[in-house]
Amino acid sequence: MEKQFVDLLSEELKLQEAIDKEHAHHMNITFVEARRLASEYQKEAEKCIATTETCEVGRERAVVLYAKEKKLTSLWEKRARQAGWKGE
Repeated sequence: MEKQFVDLLSEELKLQEAIDKEHAHHMNITFVEARRLASEYQKEAEKCIATTETCEVGRERAVVLYAKEKKLTSLWEKRARQAGWKGE
């Protein structure tokens, strides 16, 4: 009877060890996948940041060019009015 009890405990320990190994394996796979996805998301974020910076530089240039164009248009309109143009 005692031998059966020891055998049962031994078998239970082996099963528990197998379950623990499987659990550890699953956790490792999950961890590797999470790191891969985090790296992928980081790369995408870096692309977005770079694109946003490029757009911001372009927007700033456009604002400067618009101000210059507006000033030039105002100057030409002033000259045209001085020359007799009445406008719309």
